[in-house]
Formats: sequence, C-alpha cells, structure tokens
Amino acid sequence: MKLLFDQNLAPALVSRLADAFPESLHVRDAGLERAPDEQVWQFALERGLAIVTKDSDFQERSQIATVAPRIVWIRRGNCSTDEMEALLRRHAERIAKLTGEDAPGFLILL
Repeated sequence: MKLLFDQNLAPALVSRLADAFPESLHVRDAGLERAPDEQVWQFALERGLAIVTKDSDFQERSQIATVAPRIVWIRRGNCSTDEMEALLRRHAERIAKLTGEDAPGFLILL
C-alpha cells in the first residue's frame, strides 16, 4: 500500500517507513502542502494512494463519496514522530489489507 501523508504528519515518516510502505509520499513532496482537501483527495485517488491523516475531514468525505481513496485516520492527540512511526508499523498489516476489493474505505487507528 502506498501512502500519502497529510500536512498534519511529519514528512520524515516517508523515509522512516519506506521499508514498510515503499513509494509513499508526503503532501509536501507532491507540491500539495497548501492544497485544498479536494486536490489532495483527487491526487491520492488518481495514483492509488491511501491518505494518512489526523483530520476527520477525509474520513467523513469517504462515507458519502461514490469513489474514494482509502483513508487511514489517526485519532491521537499530539505525539512524536517516533510514536507515529511505531503506530503505523504496528498496524502495517491492517493498512496493507486496505487494497482488497472488499476492504473498508477507511481504517481508524487509536
């Protein structure tokens, strides 16, 4: 699963998680750091990326959209990049399962 890390997550996660999630990007790397959600959504959808975010906006949108990228919604308060990396590694198998046809449209991580 290729991931697109939202602006509210550290860009360093791309390189730190490259072994688990190769070809992932941060919105900054894609030139989308100041882009509206619609543009980030479309970018992810067109490239088969799952959006990783701490905002509820993308998850809420995925509930009503007819076509949506997969969403990994992290529901945690402030935490370090180390903690975020550990969380994503701990759930790497669950995240990878988002690619299946019968997979849910989003995954909530606590």
